[in-house]
Amino acid sequence: MGFIFKPIRWVLGQIIIFIDWATRPKQVERAAEVQKEVDAQTGKMALYQFQQCPFCVKTRRQIRRLSLNIETRDARNDPNWNQELINDGGKYQVPCLKITSDDGSVEWLYESTEINQMLDKQFAV
Repeated sequence: MGFIFKPIRWVLGQIIIFIDWATRPKQVERAAEVQKEVDAQTGKMALYQFQQCPFCVKTRRQIRRLSLNIETRDARNDPNWNQELINDGGKYQVPCLKITSDDGSVEWLYESTEINQMLDKQFAV
């Protein structure tokens, strides 16, 4: 029975990706110096995600809208990111934002709504 759902999920995933591409949000513009500061902060962040996951799309759209340079890590297709998410983050759930502080401590933030709220609070213009 699973062999029937896999192609359906794939088609739906492609539709999600197309709609995301076709309706991309406009990026905010910041002064060069301000964007440089934002880039320094987001350089310590990484988003563990699946390309076709609707919740990951929601988070990637927020990242784009806020003009954030956050590395995306494919936790489905890259075994290294997959294991890091499980071993260090504690669970196999996406989206997950890894935030490394200046002191080296790491926070793993799950749930698209919580991630988006944090990003908005910290980086909204």
